[in-house]
Parts: sequence; C-alpha cells; structure tokens
Amino acid sequence: MAKEVETCLNAWELNRAFSITVDNASSNDVEIKFMKKWINARNYLLLNEEYIHMRCCAHILSLIVKEGLKDEDISITRIRKAVKYVRLSPSRLARFKGCVEREKISYKGLICLDVETRWNSTYLMLVTVVKYQKAFDLLETVDAKYVKELSRDKGLEVPLSKDWDFANTVLPFLKIFYDSTMHISGSSYVTSNIYMKDVFPIGRKIRLLSEHNDASIKSMGISMKSKYDKYWGNVDGINVLLLIVVVLDPTCKFGYVNYFLDYFFDVDGEALKTKLSSSLKSIYREYEGWEEGSQSIGESQPEEDDNDIHGMSFYKKSTGQRINPKSELDKYLAEECEPYFVEFDILNWWKVNSTRFPILSSVARDVLAIPVSTVASESAFSTGGRVLDPHRSNLTPSIVEVLVCTQDWLKGSPFSNLFDEDLKELETFEKEIISPTLYATTSASVISLDD
Repeated sequence: MAKEVETCLNAWELNRAFSITVDNASSNDVEIKFMKKWINARNYLLLNEEYIHMRCCAHILSLIVKEGLKDEDISITRIRKAVKYVRLSPSRLARFKGCVEREKISYKGLICLDVETRWNSTYLMLVTVVKYQKAFDLLETVDAKYVKELSRDKGLEVPLSKDWDFANTVLPFLKIFYDSTMHISGSSYVTSNIYMKDVFPIGRKIRLLSEHNDASIKSMGISMKSKYDKYWGNVDGINVLLLIVVVLDPTCKFGYVNYFLDYFFDVDGEALKTKLSSSLKSIYREYEGWEEGSQSIGESQPEEDDNDIHGMSFYKKSTGQRINPKSELDKYLAEECEPYFVEFDILNWWKVNSTRFPILSSVARDVLAIPVSTVASESAFSTGGRVLDPHRSNLTPSIVEVLVCTQDWLKGSPFSNLFDEDLKELETFEKEIISPTLYATTSASVISLDD
C-alpha cells in the first residue's frame, strides 16, 4: 500500500502530506512508518510527523458494535431465522400477512432479512421486525412448520420473549452508532470537526449501557466499553488533530472539548488539555512562519507609515516588535462561540472571517480537509473486501481506477437514501406481484399450511 501511495504522490506531484487515514489493520502501522520516512525525507510533516496517522472512525465504530453484539448473537439469530422463514416463499409471506391483519398491526413496513457481515442491515432488520412481534407470536399457533423448522438447529427455536426484549432495548443504542457512522462517512461535507463530537456522546452512552440493570445489556455495554477504551479511552491514543479541529469549530472552541475531557479522563484530562493547547499553538506558529516567510520575499526593509509622525511603527517593525502582540489565535479564542445549529456552515464561516484571521483560517482549511473515514457511507458497514470478477480482473489498473471513480461519482447520493429507495421499490413489487395472486389467502377464514 505504501508503495502505491508513493506512486500516486509522485504522479500527482505532491510532496507534502497533512495526514493519512487508514483502517485499523495492524499492518497499516508499518505502512504509515514507511510513509513518514519517505515524506519527511522530501519535505516535512506537520509537528514532526507526530499526528499523520489517522485511524478510520467508521471502522472503529463497527468493531465496537460487533464486540457488543457477539455475546448476544443468539437472540439476533433467532429473530433472523424467523424472518428468513417468513420470506422464504410467497405463501409463507402471505400467511404472515394474515397474522399481521388478525393482530391489527397498523405498521406496513417491509420486513427485510439482514446481511450477517453488515451490522447496519441487522439494525434495519430489527427496526422493522420488532413492530411485528405479535404477528410472529401468532404464527407459532397457526403454522406448525414454523416452530418445527426453527427448532431443527441445535440450541435454536422461535424467538422468545427475552429475545424481543433484548432487541427493543438495544435498538436505541444501535441507532446512535448507525447515525454516527452515516454522519462521519459522508463525502459531500466536512467530517473532521464532527468526529470527536460523535465519539464523546457515544462514549457517554456506552458508559450508561455498562451500568444497565439488565444483565445482558450490561454485559454488552461492558464489552463495548473495553473496545471503546482501547481506541478512545486512552489519552495517548487520541490524535490531537481531532481535538484541534473541534477547537477551530467556532460553535465549540475549548469549552466543549474541556467539558468532555473532564468527563472521561479526570486527572489525565488535564495532561491532554495541556497537550492540546501546546499543539494548537505549535501548529499556529508553523503556519505563521510560512506566512511571514512568503511575505518577506522581495522586502528589503520595512515600509514607513506616512501617518506615523513619531516613527513608532517604523521603529517596532525594524526591531521585530509588534504593535499589537495579541495573535489571531488569542483573538479567536477570546471571542464568544457562535450559536450552534445543525445547518451551521463551518467552511463558509472561515471563508467570511479569513480577512480577520488569515493565518488561522489557513490552519482551519487544512485540518477541516482531513478525512476521518476511509470508506464512503455505502461501504461503511461492510466487513468484506471488494472483489473483482474474472472479467474485470483482466483490466489494467488504470481502467479499474477510472471505473471505480466514475461509479463513485455516479452514485454520489447517501447510502441511506439508496437503501430506503430499494426497500420502497421491493415493497411496491411485493404488493403488485404477490398480492394479486396470494393476498386473497390472507383474508380467508381457513389458512392453508402447505408450501
């Protein structure tokens, strides 16, 4: 991978890298080490390469969810088997719809079977299927094959009451992870400033989950907390750039960051605050040096101000003294935070205020450009790799790159919209194709159990 990145940087004539975002595979540590060495030899990295390694947030969130769900997988497996049974044939689906009508369930959403390697599809399956709990309970009494078939596998049976309770309890927590993953995996807006703003509340929810009264929920929370702490609970493991970009969010600044550092880290939080403050000042000084260096080109001596009759301005410029010692950073931090609202456009704010903060706006421009996810939202939940079929495997790397980029541009709409559209189309299809031929069965007084 490192060699490919090197090739790309050379091809694009780039000799400077701000950060490199990769997933959490251990092999990437070696790749990042190589990239640090290669880039540093040609120019230099921000803060002496200390913060170039950015771990993919979507990947970490996925690991946390899977860690929490693995011990309670039996409950989800039972529900999954029930959904699979219902969707296996049109007659079974029609029979299930009959149970829905008899229970007078008003919800008309489609029950979808999940993909086991994608926890988001499991979440979406549970969101709809819990609304049909009474229909599944009724199905046990009207369809003997339902009970018999689900009991074939050792240790499995029809969903129990505790399985439904578990699903209803865990759904609000899974929704937080689902929404956050969709949020930070976006590709049409800034995500670096929302990384820690999503991570901190998730940590707070996990802490509450680990203190839950229900033993199974508490166990899940403890498992999630151990994985969360591995990546975000250790002050040494947090990339300070992700905190700096929150400080450069005019709706947050230091107040927001300090609140959560105190909440999560206690004494260690003070050390992280100090590290954050010093790192922000160091970055600002680096950019300030670049700005002054570019302005000094072609200047042989300071210009004299015609209105400065006492020569004070000329004197201070000549001796290196500033008329106003207060830096842009100090001014920015001293101002009140901007009112927060969901549609706040942070890029536009820095664009409008770039004349007031020319140096700091350059810092903000670069840190806001950091990608915090290595995948688009369409792939954020998948644990499998992308596989080329035999035909496409024969294409040249350049053609494959062109096809991948073109497909990405054509499918630029968010995953959630695409998924919702697919569900709506499938639901319409079922109503048009299945209902005319089989829906009469659901309203009959006698229901046939023959498949």
